[in-house]
Amino acid sequence: MKILVLEDNENLCTFIKNSLIKEGYAVDTFSDGEKCLEVLNNGYACFILDVNVPSIDGISILETIRIYNKEIPVIIMSANHELEKIQASYELGCDDYLKKPFLMYELIQKVKKLCEIKEKMFDFTNGFSYDYKNRNLISPKGDIKLAKKEILFLELLCKNPSRIFSFEEIENYVWEGEDTTLINIRALIKRLRKKIPTNAITIVKGIGYKLNI
Repeated sequence: MKILVLEDNENLCTFIKNSLIKEGYAVDTFSDGEKCLEVLNNGYACFILDVNVPSIDGISILETIRIYNKEIPVIIMSANHELEKIQASYELGCDDYLKKPFLMYELIQKVKKLCEIKEKMFDFTNGFSYDYKNRNLISPKGDIKLAKKEILFLELLCKNPSRIFSFEEIENYVWEGEDTTLINIRALIKRLRKKIPTNAITIVKGIGYKLNI
């Protein structure tokens, strides 16, 4: 699971990054809002944004994120305790707000809570299941090896099994911001269907893919 951190205090940014890495997250850090804005679609599962950073402030970044995605968790950080800033953050759709200084334990717990998957195991048919926590596909004959993009695709779908994920969302999350094509997405699904029950993933024509539950 990949997290973006926007923080212009170098020491704090490094501390946050190292703490999240110890918890098993992949982390990209930015100190400039404009540079951060360029990579918002690179497959992040969570955003941690400081309000006061160069170029474009964290609240403006939050506003941009919410235009395209209402569900990705966003945590706002700020040393500014003005009520207007806090209200603006929540009105634009932030999931939580941290006032500086804060305990790193507090941030880690907020990330875990917001990114927690309710179902640790997803059961397919015919004795197949996906262990979301350990990124492991289990079959009646034992574990099945998955490539990175196969893991990311199942990870995305298992987050919300009843939801249809668009081709664009799949591209952003699975290809982590790199351009791809529908042909590549379909090829990925074809490979996965050889490893899991063929009817486990269904296509909704013209929209995207979902788990068949």
